[in-house]
Amino acid sequence: MASGGRGGRGAALLKALSQQARKPGQIEEEKTAGQPVVQPGTAAGVPFRPLGRGAFLLQSLKETLPTVGQSPVLPSPQTLSETAPAGVQGVPLPERRGRGLADFQSLIRGRTPVPLGRSTHLPTSLQGSLSPPKPGTPLSGSQGSLVERPESPGSGSGDGSLPKSPPPSTAPKSRLDAGERTATVHKAGSDGKVCRMSANYIRVRCKNEGVYQYHVSYNPQVDSKFVRIRMVYEHKEVLGETKAFDGALLFLPKKLPQETTILHSKRRSDGADIMLTVKLVKVVPPECCTQVYNILLRKVMSILELCQVGRYYYNPHTPSSVPQHKLEVWPGYITAIQEQEGGLMLLLDASHRVLRTETVLDVMQAIVRNNQRGFKDEITKLVLGNIVLTRYNNKTYKIDDIMWDMSPQKTFPTSRTGQEITFIDYYRTNYNLNIVDIDQPMLLHRPKVKRMAGEAEPKQEFICLVPELCYMTGLSDAMRTDYRLMKDIASHTRVTPAQRQMAMKKFLDAVRTNKDANAQFVNWGLELDTNTIDMDGRVLNPENIIFKHGPAQGVRDADWGRSCTDNKVLVAVDLKNWVVMTTDRDVTKAVGFIECMSQVCPKMGIRIQPPQKCKLNDDKTETFVRTLREVITPQTQMVVIICPTSRDDRYSAIKKLCCVEQPVPSQVIIGKTISQPQKLRSVTVKIALQINCKLGGELWGVEIPMKSLMIVGIDVYHDASKGKRSIAGFVASMNKSCTRYYSRCYFQGPHQELIDGLKTCLISALRKYHEINHSLPDKIIVFRDGVGDGQLRAVADYEVKQLYTCFAHFNNYEPKMAVVIVQKRINTRIFVNRGNSMDNPPPGSVIDHDITRRDWYDFFLVSQHVRQGTVSPTHYIVVHDVTGLTVDRMQRLTYKMTHLYYNWPGTVRVPAPCQYAHKLAYLVGQSIHKEVSEALSDRLFFL
Repeated sequence: MASGGRGGRGAALLKALSQQARKPGQIEEEKTAGQPVVQPGTAAGVPFRPLGRGAFLLQSLKETLPTVGQSPVLPSPQTLSETAPAGVQGVPLPERRGRGLADFQSLIRGRTPVPLGRSTHLPTSLQGSLSPPKPGTPLSGSQGSLVERPESPGSGSGDGSLPKSPPPSTAPKSRLDAGERTATVHKAGSDGKVCRMSANYIRVRCKNEGVYQYHVSYNPQVDSKFVRIRMVYEHKEVLGETKAFDGALLFLPKKLPQETTILHSKRRSDGADIMLTVKLVKVVPPECCTQVYNILLRKVMSILELCQVGRYYYNPHTPSSVPQHKLEVWPGYITAIQEQEGGLMLLLDASHRVLRTETVLDVMQAIVRNNQRGFKDEITKLVLGNIVLTRYNNKTYKIDDIMWDMSPQKTFPTSRTGQEITFIDYYRTNYNLNIVDIDQPMLLHRPKVKRMAGEAEPKQEFICLVPELCYMTGLSDAMRTDYRLMKDIASHTRVTPAQRQMAMKKFLDAVRTNKDANAQFVNWGLELDTNTIDMDGRVLNPENIIFKHGPAQGVRDADWGRSCTDNKVLVAVDLKNWVVMTTDRDVTKAVGFIECMSQVCPKMGIRIQPPQKCKLNDDKTETFVRTLREVITPQTQMVVIICPTSRDDRYSAIKKLCCVEQPVPSQVIIGKTISQPQKLRSVTVKIALQINCKLGGELWGVEIPMKSLMIVGIDVYHDASKGKRSIAGFVASMNKSCTRYYSRCYFQGPHQELIDGLKTCLISALRKYHEINHSLPDKIIVFRDGVGDGQLRAVADYEVKQLYTCFAHFNNYEPKMAVVIVQKRINTRIFVNRGNSMDNPPPGSVIDHDITRRDWYDFFLVSQHVRQGTVSPTHYIVVHDVTGLTVDRMQRLTYKMTHLYYNWPGTVRVPAPCQYAHKLAYLVGQSIHKEVSEALSDRLFFL
């Protein structure tokens, strides 16, 4: 090849490798030698350095501001445009942060940026400081409150500090930093019968103008947050007893006489005089002070002697004992002050926490007795990650590790004297507790380390716990499968609406009668209503359930189980070529099941032929899999496997074979399920309906007046067995009546965006819809489950736009789309007034005002009927809607879709496509762990 030619990619690579490595922001010498690089739009001769989005602003600010330590008052972020140089005036901060923007914002706030991604790992030699929990010292983060005095560093959020707002790139702007408020979103319907209802919300009234926000600066600069807080709390005579301070921002319920107040303190470490400048920033309206009020609320819970277990507070003094299962139930409360459409409100609900009366040591000893060889692995699997309670101080700890080579006989230096003391002596001295088993291993809890601004990385501490003194909390998987145990617990935790109202009234009375608790609200100018909020709700008209020969008759309480056996299914698939596989011990049960199937199927309009029977000699998983490979042919419609016992490994192997390797619909039945003759018929009817769905049949329908409509359901399952991988289930309707579905699942990696897979699924669903209907849908409504409050804005601003890019794959296709977030795990409860008592609202009850979100188009819908306890509504948040549907039609369509879940002859909590997506994601994430065959995508094989 001639020299001096253009060269290939390899030549360019060799040339780059031969040059000296450049640092970020450095310009290549050959391009800048002899002449400065000029940025377009800047004066000639001014060198331009390609800084990050925030680094350029930081550099410009440093050139115009004095040194941080010399300036008594730093400019606030709001005054940036006034202090920035001419080149950056009026330029809004970019939404995403470069490396310089974090430094820039830290300079504005007078803080040192904290490196991202830093984590502390426990060394194998355990050189970090080991200690048992200190007497009277709360676990970090367990008791956040508005305190009246500074506490020692590292004592958690009990120093009155406000929770820090996440960066703008990951969360919406903090309520306390909110600038101009948007108008309240009010979307209310009128369809249905008006009914007087109530909810578990109490109005909060504020007598003050709001909360006064001050900025506190120090001259000279004080780096330690703890020292800054202590200096502020030294001036109670000026600032008052009631305050909230996070080291820079001070919140007071009353206005100081002067807008700028100068205070003086002396630093204890070196005796230096420090001048504190307290300057009024703004008056925050009460509706934007929910962070401050919720910290106050946690202080009230502590005053009432409630113990925090997990996220909520419970009363350890009035437990309900369940001795036959070694359990006890603590009553408690869920509380949160929020701004709703109707103003500032306190969400209040009764809660229960199940605790075990057996210790971690009891659990360990039981495992050792049953499994002497592999007990360590089993104990580790069972204990690690669980929350335990230490009753000597009523604190909860998460178990991060088990120290098998450590025992209570090990010594550690005390924090006060530095003297070595054993754990046995420590607990005897401080808590008057005698440890019996001196050779038991120790449990390790790793508290979250909070680094203070301007300070070096703090030393990681480890709290060692004695298993004998730690009590397990929550229920294990084995307990949850115990029907009798769950029934006994439900008698304590399943409370009626009237009992729930009594619990809320009891809490309000306790706050009013407790002088200290009531003072917390009075000092901040807050007042709680005496009763829960009353409002008008609506009950939508009941839906007609349509079978093959018309609507069903006598459907009450959204339950048509009897109608399923009296009417023919909407679309039946004849069962001609199917296989029944069973072991020797279940042959009799299989014969009875086949005979019952031949009796019930014709009544539902399903024609059935005798199956191919296959008998197995043993119940090994390998035998089931090998035989299935032999009997499944291209003509096989369905395989029914009757298993003698319930085993996860066997079930997973069967489903993996039938869903991936040799795709065919499958039905797994436990022998015990069909063993009782008196229940055989009802069980067989449900199995026959499931089989018809898995073959592509349709059981019933409701009237859907809209044409050319696609309903999509999305849910996410987090697969713990495969690291942090998640599985998204995607289900879309394929016909006008929304009774046929197309399903896909998508595997999401740890650093992969979910929307990438959803776009692929939506494109496939649209192609399938066109293949069946020879046209594309005009309207698409997406019901998205698995989205928390912190992700609402991301879905509305990002995911919706990405979904619209799917339509570019089709010529001249611009459908109208709506995206609705579905939230099931909420604490809102709705009641209907029945004279002097409260009751559950009927199915179809809707609330779309007062207790709904201020900034979102949303509504609460009760679609299911419950016979015990209190019904839980479902929260629907419409984050995007250009379909032109009225509020009434959107609510009515949502209610209709809750009738179409074929695994239950009644309404369910969420729209059917969402429930189908949940079932699909759960099956794949729990059992299959692989991509399901495309051949099964047009059937509900996952029911």
